[in-house]
Amino acid sequence: MGAPKSREMRPSTTHDEQARQDFVSAFRAHLAVRLTPGNEAVYERRALPRFEREHGRQPADFHEVRAAMRGDSFYQFWSAMQRCSQERMWESVIEPTERELPDLVGRARAQARRAAQGRGAGGSLQLDPAVVVPRYHTAVDIHLQPGGYHSEFTEHDVAAGVLYDCALDIYLQGAAGDANQAMGDLLVSFLRGRQPGFRPVTILDMGCGIGNSTLPWVQAFPRAQVHAIDVAAPLLRYGHARAEAMGARVHFSQQNAERTVFGDASFDLVVSHIMLHETSRSALPRIVAECRRLLRPGGLMLHLEIPRGSGPFQQFMYNWEVWNNNETFAVYMTGLDLAAVATGAGFDPAGVEAADYVQPRRSEQRLYADEAKWKVLVARR
Repeated sequence: MGAPKSREMRPSTTHDEQARQDFVSAFRAHLAVRLTPGNEAVYERRALPRFEREHGRQPADFHEVRAAMRGDSFYQFWSAMQRCSQERMWESVIEPTERELPDLVGRARAQARRAAQGRGAGGSLQLDPAVVVPRYHTAVDIHLQPGGYHSEFTEHDVAAGVLYDCALDIYLQGAAGDANQAMGDLLVSFLRGRQPGFRPVTILDMGCGIGNSTLPWVQAFPRAQVHAIDVAAPLLRYGHARAEAMGARVHFSQQNAERTVFGDASFDLVVSHIMLHETSRSALPRIVAECRRLLRPGGLMLHLEIPRGSGPFQQFMYNWEVWNNNETFAVYMTGLDLAAVATGAGFDPAGVEAADYVQPRRSEQRLYADEAKWKVLVARR
């Protein structure tokens, strides 16, 4: 049996390279299952009583919880190991990618040529060198991925997309499925549960990355025209080649979700999958307003997001990646009223909801096992 089509654009691995990747995946699983829960016990037994003795009250917010926890030896050890696992993850996928990069670039270009000649799945790719990558992408290497998602080191570079695709398996210990499409599946499931008769003809996925969450929309609505945008050219090149290899028709283009080139009322459905927290406080209202502009009357906007926690300690833990994994701008999402952002962008409050969505249990393995509840910003035009 050959490799799944979703992995056709990935590099091969030697025995030792695969062993390293397997180790990092197991290491991350060990941290998540055996060590991460200890932080709450440490907080309740040591950090919280110490804070109450010093201040005569409980912490008011996650910033004060962080101040109380940063000096604890258990938290310091766990945090260092968590950071180490992220760094080792990237190292384990960089080596095979660098070794095979010329071939990977060639394979991606061949897929693009087939598509342009009408011999592929019917998708397309449009890159725009004039697109300015926003500061919330360039200020740091998001998730510690070396060079971030946008950097290019060779002509027709696809390395950033390859690294992201390969690393996601390790980051989630395979919980996103062979095609890393679990978040797209989640949002499709949410839509079908809420609007079973909704049949969009045109769909836009914002901040699509490599298109792994875009493809479930192609599968769910095979007659729809599906567009996917991102600011990072290497991700789009790889995403286009990957989609073509999988036989999925997607029109990828390099655009900033804050202001696209599409005309007014171009789409029945606009979606994103954990994109909002990768933007900034100033960009978010512009993105939501752009969604409203792009939607036809009766159209829907759906943004899937990871919840940021319901109390100070949970918010502190959810925001670990803000301080330690270069999710620098994500902290602004904590406690943010997403529904108010949508109404502020002009959506009718009667059609706006920041919904909690519990991931359907199809197996014992869940995507983000400790985050079964997701947040979905819903708005109807």
